[in-house]
Amino acid sequence: MVNGERNSKIDPYFNKLKKWKEEFKLLREIALDCGLTEDFKWMHPCYTLDDKNIVLIHGFKDYCALLFHKGALLKDPHGILIQQTANVQAARQIRFTNVQEIDEMQLILKTYIDEAIEVEKAGLQVNYKKNTEYTIPEELESKFVDMPDLKAAFEALTPGRQRAYILHFSTPKQSKTRESRVEKYIRHILDGKGLND
Repeated sequence: MVNGERNSKIDPYFNKLKKWKEEFKLLREIALDCGLTEDFKWMHPCYTLDDKNIVLIHGFKDYCALLFHKGALLKDPHGILIQQTANVQAARQIRFTNVQEIDEMQLILKTYIDEAIEVEKAGLQVNYKKNTEYTIPEELESKFVDMPDLKAAFEALTPGRQRAYILHFSTPKQSKTRESRVEKYIRHILDGKGLND
């Protein structure tokens, strides 16, 4: 396979790493060996094919990972893909705690990356849940009854903004906390803004 396109502008990022330095270096070589183009997105090294995201390298406190943007579409014969949280629909990670794990899995990782490339070339898409498949918390429903203009404003938001609010409002276990979150963002919703706008 043709080697990928290394981006020297990202070298300083790799050079200043304190944690996961060797792991990131090896994951970088593996991604480039698969013919991907190196980029920097969301403050992480990202590997693309024709400007489409294939994999991203990122690190956490207890592990580093290779994240497949459309990992939900991969076959995963080794059972190594992990869904980060229940709300993540498309992406999947393969996690590592040391460079030896990555080294031992090089051929498997390249197989997974090659499959991810084929998924992208085929134009396959993840079937995302529609917002109607998410349960609107009763605290928000109750506000909709009290304030019909709030419901209209909420429904006018983009599906992504609606989903972000639904997930944010639904997360707390206590109703009181859910209620205070709804109260906090009423003005935002009425102004047509998203959770992070």
